[in-house]
Amino acid sequence: MKHKISQNKLSRGSSQRKALLRNLVTDTIKHGRITTTKARAKEARPLVEKMITIAKNKDFNSIRKVSEFILDKKVIDHLFDNVSVKFNERNGGYSRIISLGTRQGDNAEIAILELID
Repeated sequence: MKHKISQNKLSRGSSQRKALLRNLVTDTIKHGRITTTKARAKEARPLVEKMITIAKNKDFNSIRKVSEFILDKKVIDHLFDNVSVKFNERNGGYSRIISLGTRQGDNAEIAILELID
């Protein structure tokens, strides 16, 4: 039974999974869109939206919360200066997942995780 199991383990240990999701979120905010597997995109999307929601407050505590998860200072500055301003009037749904089909080598489902313009 899969009661109360909310996340996909992505075939990794907890520290590797946290590092993977941290990098996916950082790259999504940095570049605006990334191409990854559908399972990874589904796991990273709530975290991207949570970081944007926290960044909309622009106080010291929100900077500390975002800095716990995103380690790159330039990406944090970009998040607070550009991305959160762009989504200031929006109440959610900052990103979307677009399916691209399957990958040639291992037949994994590929998707684009992007921020909505």
